[in-house]
Order: sequence, then C-alpha cells, then structure tokens
Amino acid sequence: MKNKCFGWLKKLKPKGMQSTIMIAFSMISISIMLLLGSVMYLRFSALSRQEIIQSTKKLMKQTEEGLEDYLVSMRQISDALYYNVIKENDFSSQNNDIQNGMNLLYEANRDNLRSIAIYNDYGSLMAAEPIASQKEDPDVTKQEWYVQAMNKMENLHFSTTHIQNLFDDTAFRYYWVISLSRVVELTNDGVSQLGVLLVDMDYSKIYRMMKQINTSNNGQYYYLCDSNGEIIYHPRQIQISDGISSENNRGIAEYKEGIYEETFEGEERKVVVKTISYTGWKLVGVIPYSTFTHGMINLKYFILMLMLLMAMMLVAINRVVSVRISRPILKLNHSVMEYEAGEKPEIYIGGSLEIRHLGHSIQNSYEKIDTLMKEIVLEQNERRKSELDALQSQINPHFLYNALDSITWMVEGERNDEAVFMISQLAKLFRISLSKGRTVITIKEELQHAQSYMNIQKIRYKNAFSIVFDMEDSLYTYCTVKLILQPILENAINYGVNRMDDGGEIKVIGRKEGETIILSVTDNGIGMSKEEVDLVLTDSNNIHKHGTGVGLVNVNNRIQILFGKEYGLHVESEPDEGTTVSICIPAIPYTEDNRKILEKGYFVSKEEMIDKKVQGKE
Repeated sequence: MKNKCFGWLKKLKPKGMQSTIMIAFSMISISIMLLLGSVMYLRFSALSRQEIIQSTKKLMKQTEEGLEDYLVSMRQISDALYYNVIKENDFSSQNNDIQNGMNLLYEANRDNLRSIAIYNDYGSLMAAEPIASQKEDPDVTKQEWYVQAMNKMENLHFSTTHIQNLFDDTAFRYYWVISLSRVVELTNDGVSQLGVLLVDMDYSKIYRMMKQINTSNNGQYYYLCDSNGEIIYHPRQIQISDGISSENNRGIAEYKEGIYEETFEGEERKVVVKTISYTGWKLVGVIPYSTFTHGMINLKYFILMLMLLMAMMLVAINRVVSVRISRPILKLNHSVMEYEAGEKPEIYIGGSLEIRHLGHSIQNSYEKIDTLMKEIVLEQNERRKSELDALQSQINPHFLYNALDSITWMVEGERNDEAVFMISQLAKLFRISLSKGRTVITIKEELQHAQSYMNIQKIRYKNAFSIVFDMEDSLYTYCTVKLILQPILENAINYGVNRMDDGGEIKVIGRKEGETIILSVTDNGIGMSKEEVDLVLTDSNNIHKHGTGVGLVNVNNRIQILFGKEYGLHVESEPDEGTTVSICIPAIPYTEDNRKILEKGYFVSKEEMIDKKVQGKE
C-alpha cells in the first residue's frame, strides 16, 4: 500500500509551476537524442553490412579465379595428353612414345598431379604415370568418374574429393584427389576404340586455397560443392560426415550465382554463391547475421557513450532549471522515503497550494493504512492461532479410556510392576501433551512422547508388534509441532500391523537433509492402494480416516499452518508390503525466541523468521 502511495506521488504533475515546461523539454530532448542515435546506428549498420558483403564477394572472386586457373591448367594437361600423345600414337607399336609423353607431362606438373591413367572401354589399364602396379582386379567400369565419362562423352567431368584407390603404393600412403575424366579415342594396332583418360589432381592445393580464406573468427565461413550439392571442401567437413554438424549444401545446388537470404536450423544468414567455370562447382560464402552485429560493437559503444554524454548534459541543465521549482516536492519526497524506511516523520506540508494539499492527503492516507495494517495483522494472527488450537484439541479420548482400563485390569490381576510402568508412561505422555500450553516443542520431547505412547500400546497389545526408533541425536534440539508422531503411530498399529498374524514391525527414522528435517514412520503391514494414498490427506469421504479420527489430515494441517504449504506429510504405500508416512518440517533450532515467533504465526521462511527476530530486538 505504501509503494502504491509513493508511485502515485511520482506520477503527479503539479499544476501552477514550471515543472510542465521542464518535463516537456526533457521529453523532446530525449526523443531527439534517441531518434538521432537510432538513425546513426541504422545508417552505419547498413554501411557496415554492405562492406562485409562486398568484402566477401571480393575474397570469393579472388578464390574463384585461383580455382579456375588451377582447373584450367588441369584441363590443359588433359588436352595435351589427348591431342599430343594419345591421338598421335598407336598403343601396339608406340607404347614407349605414349609412356614418355605421359612422363614428360607428369614431371612438368607433378606438384599438382597424383597420377595419369588411360583405360580402354573394357576398363583395362592401357598406360599410367607414375608407373605403378594396379590393385588386383579393380572394377573401374563401376567407378563414378568412369561412368560419368561414358554417359556424357562430349564433356569433361570433375569428381568430388575421394581417396585414390587404383594403384598400389609401396609406402602405403593414400592421397585425397579430384578426378578429371573424359572419353578419348584410342588407336590399338590400327583399330580405333573408345577409352577414358583419368587425371587425378592433388586435392591439397584446393584445400590450401579454401583453408586460407576460412580464417575469420566471427562465424563467417566458405565452402565448395559440386552442381549436385556434394561437398568438395567444408571447414567442418569431418563433423558433417560424422553427423555432428550439418549444412544446406543440397539447397545450395538449386541456387544460381548471386546473394540470398535464408534461415537454416533457426539461424538467419546471407549466402553468396559463385559458380566455377568448366565444372559447375559452387563456391559458397555464408555470413550469419551475428557477423553483422559482431562488427557493430564499437559503433554501439560510441553511440551509447554519445547518448550518455548528451543525457548527462540534459540532466545538468534540467537540474539547474528545476531545482528551485521542485524543492517542495523533493522535501515531500524525502519525508515519504523516511516513512517507507520505517521511521515515523511528519509528512512535509509546505510550498504551493497544490503541494500542501498533496502532503495533507498522503499524511491522512498513511495514518489510515497503518491502522488497517495493524487490524489485518491482528486478525490474521488470531485466526491462525484459533485454527491451530482447534486442531491441537482434537485428541482421541478413546486411547485414554483403553489405557485406564488396562491399568485397572493389571491392578486387579496384581501385576503391579506393569501397572506402575504404564502409569508412569501415561504421566510422561500427558505431561508432554500439555507442554504448559505450548504448541512448539523440541523433537526430543516429541520423540519421548511417541516412545511413551508406544510403550503403553505394546502392553495393551501384549507385544504383538515391535518398534524401532532410529533418530539422529543432532535432531533433538530442533523445533517441531507437538503430537504429530502419535496419530501416525496409531494408524500404523490399527490399520497396519494389528491385523498381521505373525507380528509386525514399526520403524521411526529421523534424518536431516540440507535445511529440512524428515521424520518417517514405516510399517510392514497390509498397506494401501494408490487410490487410497491419493485420498488419505484430503477431506474426501471416499476413504475411512484412520487412527485418531482427525488422523493424518489433522497432522498435515497443523504443520502447514505453522510452517507453510511447502511442508507437511507425504504418504507412500504398497498393498501387502506396508506404508511409510514422512513428516517434512524446516530445520529451525529450538530457542525461546524462535518458539514465540512460531507460535505467534509469523513464520514464512527461516530467513524471514530471523529478520523478524532482529527487527523485534531493534
């Protein structure tokens, strides 16, 4: 409510003063400043984006020329082999001349070549350079370069990158190559027949050219693919082949030369495509939109600093203009802030008529708010205490009647020792139950109450079941709501182990997990179905409430009233296997101050309880 009043004060535009002029001037200045900053940023951003695209196109143009020069040289080698060596000689009588001609061309271009080979139309090797033994029976007629050459005899065909696999290498080295294949006319013993000329180009030169331009660290990259979209080079080629990464290379196959915008895997980017002559290959430059923003960081800083400087100048001017006019408002604001800080100053009333009227209104509002808040807090605390007292008072008198009957029966049977023990346990039970009217006790006292209760029940049921308490000693000094274990133990006896022929077992376990304490009661009795478990902590009439009459619902409500809705009971059960009821409460050390705070109904969290305790001391 106080924050709303303060917000109302800040929104006020006092009339009769020059503040309207000050506000109008500030708004116009800020609007012009923002407009100029936005226009400058958009203009420079567009220029920077255009510069990046032009730089990319220029770099790709240079790379395209380098690739084309390399491919032209390979084509010239192929033409020279065909027209100057193969066509001019007969394989049957001039094989040495053919081999020498191939050797001369290979030696002159060995930095760019891996091998030269000539095959006839049956796929048999006619000649090769450098001289090497062919692998045993390779079926070259099914290899892609051979099939492409035979299908389109009039064209030269460039393959994608692959490992050369035709010849044996004594050093067991394998090279990545790009194959240039074409159909040629062979002469053998005066008879003309078709064959295929294969020139395996060294892929490393193309690799070096592409790697040289992929040095940017701003997300921009370049790759090379054929007309079908098969990747020839990609900076992430290994990741793509392993399925770790992906690329839109199939879609690029449909693009013509130009600049495109696309969205790939949720990322917007620009794509620059250039076609390599003779091959149909596509050189692709990818520019993610993040690249454009990466280059604008310095510009952003410059514009922000400029706007900040202008804002500081504007603040200084407005300060000088408005200080005299706004002084009454500042004094009123100061008194309101002191009030919000917890002090009780007099709200400032002075200045012009409007400010005096506003001060009187705020003063009256705060007085009414304080009165209402005190009434609400008092009402809520009383209601919480009454709810807790009502739940606490719902104790089953049937247990007392049975215990007294058992004592009477023992006395009549002259079992005096057992009667004395039972009376002492009953006295301990009711001493802790009363607890001087307190609702919050230590876990140690709650455990003693549960032990006394179980000692009485074991005598009543003639030791028909066993009970085990496994509690960490460190838990004894923490707070708990009293009488939360007894109803759960009574349920475990009456609806768990009591109906068992061979005796039952009940375990009470206590553990601390972080800032939460878990107390669990487990029996090995008949258990419950999932439907019964879902209803056991509700007010539904579809399930019989166990034990004390108010049972688990009572315990759960009492815990939540005191500690909050995030705490309470959790029930797990399986038919014929048993039931576990877990109590979840916060780990709050037991002190007199903490007990008083909890019983007054102030608890929301451990931290807030500590804050309230500190405020109370102050």
